[in-house]
Amino acid sequence: MAKRDAIQVIKNRNFDLFLAYRALVTMATLMQSVVVGWHIYKLTGSVFALGMIGLAEVIPQVSIALFAGHFIDLWDRKKIIASTTFILMLGSAILVLYCLPSVFNIAKWGIWPIFVTIALTGFSRGILAPAHNAFLGQIIPKEQYAQAATWNSTTWQIAAVCGASFGGLIYGWAGGELPAYSTVFSLYLLSFFTISLIPSQGKVNITTNEGIFIRIREGIQFVFKSPILLGAFALDMFAVLFGGAVALLPAFAKDVLFVGPQGLGILRAAPSIGAILMGGWLIIHPPLKHTGKTLLWAVTGFGLCIIGFALSRNFWLSAAFLFVSGMFDSISVIIRGMLLQIYTPDEMKGRVSAVNSIFIGSSNELGAFESGVAAKLMGLIPSVIFGGSMTLLIVAVTAKINPVLRRLSLRKQQGF
Repeated sequence: MAKRDAIQVIKNRNFDLFLAYRALVTMATLMQSVVVGWHIYKLTGSVFALGMIGLAEVIPQVSIALFAGHFIDLWDRKKIIASTTFILMLGSAILVLYCLPSVFNIAKWGIWPIFVTIALTGFSRGILAPAHNAFLGQIIPKEQYAQAATWNSTTWQIAAVCGASFGGLIYGWAGGELPAYSTVFSLYLLSFFTISLIPSQGKVNITTNEGIFIRIREGIQFVFKSPILLGAFALDMFAVLFGGAVALLPAFAKDVLFVGPQGLGILRAAPSIGAILMGGWLIIHPPLKHTGKTLLWAVTGFGLCIIGFALSRNFWLSAAFLFVSGMFDSISVIIRGMLLQIYTPDEMKGRVSAVNSIFIGSSNELGAFESGVAAKLMGLIPSVIFGGSMTLLIVAVTAKINPVLRRLSLRKQQGF
């Protein structure tokens, strides 16, 4: 039954095009992230500068997210996604121009053009994250939400592997930043073309008499009144905030494991490879039974892997810890996606997804900033050990104070 449902959902042409779009835009974004991190660390040699990448991205993302959620629930979601993807194309074009010999001059421009693109990326993610979730709910029937969420997450992870790997490989073997940034621009261009092929699904709400701030407040209140959604969002937010070591991978690759950009690409790809394998299993065996306990154990395993990565001095052992952390993270991501689709009315998915993007999406960038500051104050390795330990503490607190989430079973409650 589960296998048949998993196959049935990908017979939907619009869903297939959506997955192709997500793959292309994710590959471009992850490739850009790898290259930007290595590029800035090469120019500055500063772990604090790596942390500032996260801050430069999270400020515009958080600033726009709630307002974006409001308009996503009112406007054509497909057009919003296409327009925002075009902004990503403009940001990648800035990086291409920055690296042209006739334009690039580090003494003249410094690293500010790179941070302009990072800010544009954050702005775009603040819109795209809730728009993707809301649009997904329009192109698939409700009974296929669990399988669609798993396919969506697994596709994202496959694209993340390709993007992270290709970013390091192109940077290291194709001549540096210019070929890598040009490839990013080409992928964004293809993603813009792909999303344009999906027919408009129309607006969910035609008219409303409520003001923007009232509607935003409704979305926030909906999340905070749901112990299941609030618990899942908050658990992942704090786990990623403290437990993420991705922002510091350029420093680990260069100064701890002594590998170049090719090695950095492998390290960035390792979590996604693990997530892909786990996602493939969860497509056929979605985590519907003991869902809450599964989520808590998955985040616990993630924290333990982060501590193991910090203690490792062997490149392949470090990659293995990241690989397993990706498997655990995949479980968390898929469960969260299922809960959002199942427990949120379609007319509120933009606003609720916007709250989720602040909880989850911003935690990646704030986590990058926290990692950079902690590494500067505590040292590179102790800061990552501290972050993994905080993740374990957060899981224990969540399990204690949120029994509704702990006892959640989607098979029992939704009749799957």
